[in-house]
Amino acid sequence: MASETNDAPRTLGDLALEVRSKNAGPFWMTLEAFMPDEETYRIADALITTELISELYHVAPASLQIFRIPDLHVVKVSFPRPVVQGSLHDRDMHAGQHHVPLANVVVPSPQGPGRVPVAGGPRRRAGRRWSGR
Repeated sequence: MASETNDAPRTLGDLALEVRSKNAGPFWMTLEAFMPDEETYRIADALITTELISELYHVAPASLQIFRIPDLHVVKVSFPRPVVQGSLHDRDMHAGQHHVPLANVVVPSPQGPGRVPVAGGPRRRAGRRWSGR
C-alpha cells in the first residue's frame, strides 16, 4: 500500500485484500473486491459504480449487476462476457485477467472531488473492448 506521506496514487488494488475476476458461467463474468475493513469497504462501495464499470469494460449500464455485501466487506459486479467462454475469439477462458482495470483504478484523495483516474492511463484501444493485454 502506498504510504500516506508518499505522493504516489493509491489504487483499489492497493487497498483491497484481493481484487479478482472469474467466470459466472459461459456467458457472464464476475469481478470481486474483497476489502480488509469497514473503512476500505466504504471507499470501494463509493468507487465501484455502474458508470465506472461501464466505462472500464465497455458494458451497457443496464446489463450490469452490482452486489454490495457490507457484512463481508465485498463488492461484486457481474456482466456479460465480451465473447462466449471457449469460443474462437476468447482470449481468457477463465476470465482470470479481467480484474486488472478495476484494480488499477486510483482512489481519489479525500480533498479532491472529480473524475476517478486509472493508474497508468487508459488501457483501451479506440473502438475496441478491453482485450486483457
